[in-house]
Amino acid sequence: MLGLHQVFPAGDATNNSTIEYVQNEPKVILLSNPKSFVAIHGLGTESPRTWEFKKHGGGVVNWLADANMLPAMVSNARIFTYDWDANYFNDAPVETLLGHGDTLLRLVARRTGPALRPLIFVASCFGGLILAQAIIRAAQEGSEYRHILQATVGIAFLATPFRGSAAADQAQWQVIVGGIMQEQTSTELIDDLYAHDKHLRQLTRQFAEIARNDTLRLPLFCFYELKSTELLRRFLSPHSANLLAKFAPGSKKILVTESSACLDTVPRQGLNATHSGMNKFNGPENPNFVLVQGILSKFVKNASSVVEKRIGSPHPRHWLVPFGRNQDFVGREEIMDRLLKRLPPDAYKDNCQRTAIKGLGGMGKTQIALEAAFRVRDQCPTCSVFWVPAVDLASFENAYRDIGRKLQVPGIEDDKADMKSLVKNTMSQESCGSWLLIIDNADDVKLLSGAAGLCNYLPFSLKGSILFTTRTNEIVGELGIPERDIITAAKMTHAEAIDILRNNLGQDSLRDKSSTEALLDLLTYLPLAIKQASAYMAKKDMPIKQYLDHCRSSDERLIKLLSQGNEHRDPSNAIATTWLVSFNQILRDAPIAADILRFCCFLVEKDIPSLFFSQLGDKLEYDEAIGTLKAYAFITQRGDLHSFDIHRLVQLAMRNWLRQNFQQEQWIQKTIRLLAYALPSPDFANRDM
Repeated sequence: MLGLHQVFPAGDATNNSTIEYVQNEPKVILLSNPKSFVAIHGLGTESPRTWEFKKHGGGVVNWLADANMLPAMVSNARIFTYDWDANYFNDAPVETLLGHGDTLLRLVARRTGPALRPLIFVASCFGGLILAQAIIRAAQEGSEYRHILQATVGIAFLATPFRGSAAADQAQWQVIVGGIMQEQTSTELIDDLYAHDKHLRQLTRQFAEIARNDTLRLPLFCFYELKSTELLRRFLSPHSANLLAKFAPGSKKILVTESSACLDTVPRQGLNATHSGMNKFNGPENPNFVLVQGILSKFVKNASSVVEKRIGSPHPRHWLVPFGRNQDFVGREEIMDRLLKRLPPDAYKDNCQRTAIKGLGGMGKTQIALEAAFRVRDQCPTCSVFWVPAVDLASFENAYRDIGRKLQVPGIEDDKADMKSLVKNTMSQESCGSWLLIIDNADDVKLLSGAAGLCNYLPFSLKGSILFTTRTNEIVGELGIPERDIITAAKMTHAEAIDILRNNLGQDSLRDKSSTEALLDLLTYLPLAIKQASAYMAKKDMPIKQYLDHCRSSDERLIKLLSQGNEHRDPSNAIATTWLVSFNQILRDAPIAADILRFCCFLVEKDIPSLFFSQLGDKLEYDEAIGTLKAYAFITQRGDLHSFDIHRLVQLAMRNWLRQNFQQEQWIQKTIRLLAYALPSPDFANRDM
């Protein structure tokens, strides 16, 4: 029978001693004694069969219910099994599998109510993935099951395939599922596991991040199998399988390898058992049971201290981010790994760390910061996250005022008060708790360091962390961020770019590989350009080749396509317009750099000689101008320092800007004169120059 079932004791006798505490969520009463165990079976099986060792000559030993085994380990323990339909995989099998995590949470909450005992889970095989999904759900902001997460004091995994298919190998999923389910093997499940391999790996990563968080620190332990499973037995009689195995030794496989069954940094132990024997023990003296029992005993012993550490933080958590999560966010895992090692406030206990994501407009800095915000939220249950746009003074002040209201800062509604200082001082106090502050689009040096001096209003707390997104190195320098804490958002990899197109257009649209490659090359692998192009094609139901033909037909048509935002909420969010802010800042602050940019938009994009611009200023002025353009990532200086490359789409956007301001003909003529001055005359004597 499906559901949550108590297997020990047979009745419902309980010990009503309680510890009472208040969380940020509703009040929760935690029973410190007795403990509750919940055992979750895997694929192609059910309870109690999963947990039963069959004796020779008849009879079984169920280590969950046998009074001499798990029940003997702790007095007054309540032991449950969670039974789910492990054989039904006709429609959306992976979603069906993971959907049992929600059911598990509902049943545990219903069974225990607000008086929740410390929970210890034992998860076998794919049951571990269901449990991981349940933990992720419980950790979400506003989840009604967060008390279950807080009460979980230990999890033992028995051969769970966290990294099931190495290199997304469909044959490996066949081995795992076929070896477990045998004659009930589901081809639908195998196909869907292969298709969702990346999703399962993301699930594993999210679960590990939550478990590692300092405010939670889920005690985990991973057991893995040491004996191979004979795969031939699913096709042949036992006698024939044994005979053939002598000639085909490769028929024996470790179904879930150590690397698949174990999470990084989590303690592990091999059991001398096949996969199906990982959850079956013939008695209290069984060596494998002794190992498992030792870990579960440790969970029980440490339960009180684990809970006490978790309930020690009185600070409420706030979430003030004006965007939803981008469900189409792909790739960037190397950048995300670096950010998640730095951004949590407790990553550097002796400083309020500052981190910057730097890159050309359109490289996806804001989207990276947004995904980082959600991952920090999931990883750090007590960390508040605040988002402040720094595009202008009004945006900054409005966001600070919203933070002040959220934190209930005294005097925040007083028009005469220095609102920014009030927020800074409040966030700088330890009583504010831990927080991540994201300053997005910090591109204007004068806004941050000039008369407005917004840098002066950044809080400092040993429980705080600040992330900036910026297009320029100059900002990074003004903020005093060292090179080691600067993360550059470069163009996407080919695989990441293909993923964006696939998410918006579907796999069938990518069959024209030649046009797909040509489009990515034209868009220079810029995330924003690829995103808006794919959104446009999806909206117009336009094949890639047709869109590519339009782009190639003329500069005017290409710039028109690249000037269309990919989100109706923000029509300025287009690659051709996102750079206008940078253009205008350069015009205002660095006129020689602006002149170089206008000249370069009419030249070839590669290997532009520096000598062309020697007449624009002295050596120092030239170097400063080149430095400005490099800081905005509009150009890339070559190794010999005598030439540089300019981004192709920057040239296109600059020419469009000149045309809109009726300056194109003027600068074409200036460029011709510049070349005439810089290059030697076409005389025979200069033929080698």
